[in-house]
Amino acid sequence: MASNTPSFLNSTRDALGDDTFVKLSLGHYVGNEDLKKITVKKILIKREEKLSFTYSHKTRDIVKNYGIEDGLSRIETALGSEFKTATLFTTEFDLTFDNGTIRKSPASTKEKPSLAHDREKKRLVAIKPYLHDLGITDTGGNVLKSAQDKYRQIDKYVEILSGLIKKPAKIVDMGSGKGYLTFALYDYLNSQGFAASVTGVEYRQDMVDLCTKIAGKAGFEGLSFAQGSIDSYDAGDADILIALHACNTATDDAIAKGIKAGAELIVVAPCCHKQIRREMEAAKKYSALDFLLRHGIFMERQAEMVTDGLRALILEYFGYSVKVFEFIGGEHTPKNVLIVATKTGKGRNEALLPKIAETKAAFGISHHHLEQALGLNTRKPC
Repeated sequence: MASNTPSFLNSTRDALGDDTFVKLSLGHYVGNEDLKKITVKKILIKREEKLSFTYSHKTRDIVKNYGIEDGLSRIETALGSEFKTATLFTTEFDLTFDNGTIRKSPASTKEKPSLAHDREKKRLVAIKPYLHDLGITDTGGNVLKSAQDKYRQIDKYVEILSGLIKKPAKIVDMGSGKGYLTFALYDYLNSQGFAASVTGVEYRQDMVDLCTKIAGKAGFEGLSFAQGSIDSYDAGDADILIALHACNTATDDAIAKGIKAGAELIVVAPCCHKQIRREMEAAKKYSALDFLLRHGIFMERQAEMVTDGLRALILEYFGYSVKVFEFIGGEHTPKNVLIVATKTGKGRNEALLPKIAETKAAFGISHHHLEQALGLNTRKPC
């Protein structure tokens, strides 16, 4: 270890202690990896200060977080072996370490950086008591470890819908379940000044009773819950229709309800695609794809794409502009495809009927449930 290394480390420790630390960089790497440099910042994770190390390689960055003492120990080890230079940035001065020589210079910045974790983002779903009642947070307002993925999923839904809803609307959430999104969307829209009316439709009466109780406790006057199934509920006055993870053809029933209501916005996250898969497996009209579809996992994925692709075409036929995309990473939920349909006001696009028919014929599909729900008859291709 160079003679001035302890002095440099003491200055780093002091800067961390008196809250003047901005960042630290390690350079002139002489080790055996493709590592270029290390950048160290102080962050706050779950109310605990840590040192975040960004290891910059030629083609990628790797981030690892350590406790303060562990981080200081790693800086000491790195300076003593693999890195020849280091620069400590504080709000009072910069300190450069170069092969054992220390040089002090005026501070590059006087602004103290935020301690927010780089991977954290501002969430649209504010932490409020109803989230505790729904089992998302503890009594202190902290998101439960077991509910982290659910919370991210809820927040992402609200983020997407916040960019689509620009005025007061009557929203029907089909198959609302425990109401996670229903509550979060209502709360967000009203916090933005939209006097939204949101109804969650759920078949299980116990879920309806629970959500009604929580809504009343939260004072959400425009939020209500009704018992019913997707195919039986009257959604004729809905401006926006949402159906998240409605299983198999229930997603088609929800889309049909939205189209018949003339809803301005239809948002569905499909779940299961059994109807189309069964027809494809029975017909086996895909010889060119047999090398793929003889494997069950690939058949499942193909059935999902064909099912949702036809849903998109049918929505476009009825005058909707459609986007299909992954709304959240697969590490948080395997059910991560979202279909968003926005009414264009252009009327039916008759030119799409042959395309729908051709697609069905190519995969040996006699009918798509959404067609039946809408009373749509597609022409056979010429």
